[in-house]
Amino acid sequence: MLYSHTTPEQKRRNLRAMLTPGAARQFPGTFTPLSAPLIQEKGFDGIYISGGVLANELGLPDVGLTTLTEVAQRAGQIARVTDLPALVDADTGFGEPMNVARTVQELENAGLAGCHIEDQFNPKRCGHLDGKNMVDVETATKRIAAAASGRRDEDFLIMARTDLRAVEGLDAAIERAKALVDSGADAIFPEAMRSLEEFAAVCEAVDVPVLANMTEFGKSDLFTRDQLADAGVAVIIYPVTSQRSAMGAIERTLDTIRTDGTQQAAVEEMMTRARLYELVDYEGYNAFDTGIFNFDVPDVHTSDS
Repeated sequence: MLYSHTTPEQKRRNLRAMLTPGAARQFPGTFTPLSAPLIQEKGFDGIYISGGVLANELGLPDVGLTTLTEVAQRAGQIARVTDLPALVDADTGFGEPMNVARTVQELENAGLAGCHIEDQFNPKRCGHLDGKNMVDVETATKRIAAAASGRRDEDFLIMARTDLRAVEGLDAAIERAKALVDSGADAIFPEAMRSLEEFAAVCEAVDVPVLANMTEFGKSDLFTRDQLADAGVAVIIYPVTSQRSAMGAIERTLDTIRTDGTQQAAVEEMMTRARLYELVDYEGYNAFDTGIFNFDVPDVHTSDS
C-alpha cells in the first residue's frame, strides 16, 4: 500500500547483485506506475523506464525535449510502487558535467536504482534512428565521470550507453565502451547491435555487465533470452513494448466504438474492474482504515468489468 516494501537502497543492492554476465535479467519497460506491480507480479527481474517512452507519453518525439524534472518525477512515481529495481534512461544527462551530477542525485532522490547516460549530442535521437551525432570520447567520458562523482549512494548504478556502432562501426563502439568503463561506468549499453556476435564481442571486451536493447522495429533482431544469455548479456530491456501494446489496444477499441457505436465487442479483451482494483491494492487501503475505505472490493475472478 502506498509505497513498495523495499527501500531504494536495497533495490540498488539487488540490482548490482543480479547483473552478472550471462544472467540475461529481463526488464520490461513501462510508462505508467499502474503497470509496475503487474511486471513484478509476473515474476520479472526489474523495470526499465525509457526516455523515449516518457517523451511519447507527453506527446513528444524522442529528440531530447523532456526535462530532468519531468523524467525524475515520472520515474520516481513508477519506482515508488514496486519492489523491483528500476533503471531509467537519463538521455545525455540533461546538460554539462555539473548538470549530469545533479541528474544522478535527483534520480537517487526519486528512488531509482540506476540510470544510463549516452554519448550523443543534445538534442539527441532515438538510438535506432539514423543520422545520430556523436560527441568525442573526452566529452563522453567526462559525463560518466561526473555521474560517478555526483552520486551519494555507491550502489546507484551508472550505466554508459554508446551509440557509436551505427556511426563508426563495432570496433569503434568497443573502444568507446572501454573508455567509458575506465571513466567510471558500472555497466555498458551498446546500442543498435546488429547480431548476437556483436553482443558477444562487447561482452568479451569489457569487464562490466552489458545490456541488450530488444526494442521492436529497431536495428537489432528480437533475440531470445537464452540466445542473449549465451552471448554473455547481463540484462535485457524491452523499452517500448508495453506502450506499443497499450496504444495498439486503445486504437483498436476506439475503432470498435466508432464502427459499432458501442465498445461491447472490445470488453472481453479489457482488464476487468476487479483486476484493476487488485493491482492498485484497494483491499490494502480498505484494511488500513475501514472508517474511510468502507467499500466492498470486487472479486478478481468475477466478470465485473
